[in-house]
Amino acid sequence: MSLAFFRNQFMPLENATVSIATHALNYGTGCFEGIRGYYNENADTLYVVKLKEHYQRFLRSCRIMRIDPGYTVDELCQITTTLLQKNAMTTDVYIRPLAFKADPVIKVTLEGIADAVGIFTVPLGDYLPTNGIHVAVSAWRRLEDNAIPSRAKVTGSYVNTALAVSDAHLAGFDDAIFLSESGHVAEGSAANLFMVRDGVVITPPGTENILEGITRQVVLSLTEEVEVPIQVRPIDRTELYVADELFLVGTGVQVAPITKIDHRTVGTGTIGPVTQKLQALYFDACRGLVPRYRDWLTPVSYSVSEPV
Repeated sequence: MSLAFFRNQFMPLENATVSIATHALNYGTGCFEGIRGYYNENADTLYVVKLKEHYQRFLRSCRIMRIDPGYTVDELCQITTTLLQKNAMTTDVYIRPLAFKADPVIKVTLEGIADAVGIFTVPLGDYLPTNGIHVAVSAWRRLEDNAIPSRAKVTGSYVNTALAVSDAHLAGFDDAIFLSESGHVAEGSAANLFMVRDGVVITPPGTENILEGITRQVVLSLTEEVEVPIQVRPIDRTELYVADELFLVGTGVQVAPITKIDHRTVGTGTIGPVTQKLQALYFDACRGLVPRYRDWLTPVSYSVSEPV
C-alpha cells in the first residue's frame, strides 16, 4: 500500500482525492515539483537529489501563483523523507509535491480560495531512453513569461507540453523541442536543452522562457569537472542541425542524448563523448558514488523506517 501526504496527514494514496469541482482541476491553478530519489542497493539507501533546492523552487512557484502552502522548506523536506521511509520503495523513486487552489468554486481568480498541499511517490525508471532519442522541433511555441511563466511549474501550463509531445509521438518522434516566440530555441517539452559545438557546451539563457532547471544547474557544474567550456546564449534552430552533440537534462529525463533531430543525424548518430562523460558522472553522483557531490543528496535509510 502506497501512502501519500495530504490534508496534513499520511494516508493511503487512493484516499488522497479531491472533488471534481476543485478550482485547480477546473482552471489549472496549481504548481508542482518533480524530485528523484536513486536507490543504492548496496547501501540500502535512497539518495534524493537536491531536495532542498526543489522545495525552494516549489515555494517560488507558489509565490507566483499566490498559493500559501503553509509549510517551510525544511518542513517539506522532513515530510518527504518520512513519506519515503514509510513507503520504503527499493527502486528509483519519483516524488511529486503539489500545491493547488482547493475550494470547489466556479470563479476565475487566485484570491480568496483555500490552498492545499499533497505529496506522493511512485517508482520511476527512465522517463526517456538514455541511449539516444529522435526529436522534432515543434510547431507549438513555448509560452511567453508574460502569458504563463515558464520559470514556475504551473499545472495548467503543461497543456503546452502535452500538445507538443502528443504531436511528436503521433509523428513517430520521442520528444519535441520548443522555440520561443522570438524564434530561438527554448527547451525540450519538459527538459532543458544543451548543445555541443566545436568543443563548447551551449545552453539557452533563462530569458528564453525556459524552466530554471535544477538539473540544468547540476550539469552546468559538472561541465567544469569534465573540463569543457560553457556558453549560455541564444541558440538558432539551424544550429541544432549542425551540432556535434545535443542532449536534454531534467529530473525526469535525467541526461538523455539526442541522436536525431527532424530526421537529421546529430554528430555520428550515437551518444557523443561530452554527453557520455556528463551522463556517467551524473548517474554516479546521484547514487552516492562520488563523495565530492554527496552534499547534493539527502540519504533516506530504510533500516530506520517507521512501521506503516
